Amino acid sequence: MVEDRENANNLSRRAFLRDSIGMIAGGALLSPTIVPSSVFGANAPSNRVTVGMIGMGRQAYYSNVKTFFSFPDVQVVAVCDVDTWRLQGARKAVEEHYAKNQSSGTFKGCAVYRDFRDLLARPDIDAVMVSTPDHWHVPISIAAAKAGKDISCEKPLTLSIAEGRVLSDTVRRYNCVFRTDSEFRSHACFQRACELVLNGRIGKVHTIRTGVPVGDVAGRPEPTSPVPEELDYEMWLGPAPSAPYTVNRVHPHQSYDRPGWMRVRDYCEGMVTNWGAHLNDIAQWGNGTERTGPVEVEGTGQYPKDGLWEVLLGFEIRYKYANGVQLFYNTSRPYVRFEGNEGWIEADYDKRALKAQPESILTSALKPDEIHLPLKDEKRDFIDAVKTRGQTLADAEVGHRTTSLCQIGHIAIQVGHKLNWDPQAERFTNDDAANRMLGRPMRSPWSLA
Repeated sequence: MVEDRENANNLSRRAFLRDSIGMIAGGALLSPTIVPSSVFGANAPSNRVTVGMIGMGRQAYYSNVKTFFSFPDVQVVAVCDVDTWRLQGARKAVEEHYAKNQSSGTFKGCAVYRDFRDLLARPDIDAVMVSTPDHWHVPISIAAAKAGKDISCEKPLTLSIAEGRVLSDTVRRYNCVFRTDSEFRSHACFQRACELVLNGRIGKVHTIRTGVPVGDVAGRPEPTSPVPEELDYEMWLGPAPSAPYTVNRVHPHQSYDRPGWMRVRDYCEGMVTNWGAHLNDIAQWGNGTERTGPVEVEGTGQYPKDGLWEVLLGFEIRYKYANGVQLFYNTSRPYVRFEGNEGWIEADYDKRALKAQPESILTSALKPDEIHLPLKDEKRDFIDAVKTRGQTLADAEVGHRTTSLCQIGHIAIQVGHKLNWDPQAERFTNDDAANRMLGRPMRSPWSLA
């Protein structure tokens, strides 16, 4: 209930420090002293956002936590992972970073947790960054919303359309700030392309083309092996089906190399949603359809013949929207191209560059009364919204709609024929078998009910 969030917020670190600052001496809490935040300036403790990191694998360790380190109004206070080696590495990174700002040169203020529920139970944590494998995104995010936390969650948000709807509705119900953690809206070339398209610089859009890199998937037998001592494998599986442990099902032992779970469909759908959540988010942004979806989809694809890794090797998907726009999505290279009756514009991820015909489109200046899209770092967008209680550039509904776009394409490939999609009801209108693929089974006690 909403009351849960209000109660948690009443106990939050920022609310407490806004009213009083307790002085610790000799292990005892002395009488609080009222100190106005102006004494400390804009980055006073009462204005800082405290963040807990859930999942400390490659993306979190090399990218996510370091971005939060760069914000003076944010403090990472806790880390959580089911792998003890990664957990201790994360704590070391946090404490070494904050030690740089201490006169003593040391800092011991980062808590560690093996169970995300223990981290969420802390009332002094304002927000969480969810960087787990995909199959954990929704259960953890829902639990965080119910615990009164604001949430930034890695893309793709979900493994099924049904759980994406539950996530978006839950976040809305608990009035959480939510950011789908895709950085492509923060790249100037994609933002600029969408601005120009939405302001009519290529005329009426009729076609969009998106591509993603070809995945490095190779099907092969994989022998089982003992679970490493540092890994709580049952907790790692969580809502996914039971399965024997093998290193290529999870992640490399004591390493941040690319994990195998990204090629196993119980935990990830592969490139079709992984990179697709980036490029198709831009397609929907520029098409003005980021909170809805297409009405028609068909596609073809190829899977490995055998082995543990089973996600798509390559695919071609075609969508049609109610406004007549067609979207062609395939494995090739990461780009987005908008085509209209007066020209075209393309944003290339690898080059971070735009090209267009006519070329004059690229130097077109926007008028004050035209659509101006914001450009900011995705985590800065999240933290700003936490502080203002505003809306992020890619909230749960936007993230869900982008992921579901990829997922209905994947379903169309599996059923092997054209499907009609009702974006309002989020169901296929011409295939009951396809509708049975909108959800996924979850192991108790991780059901979303």
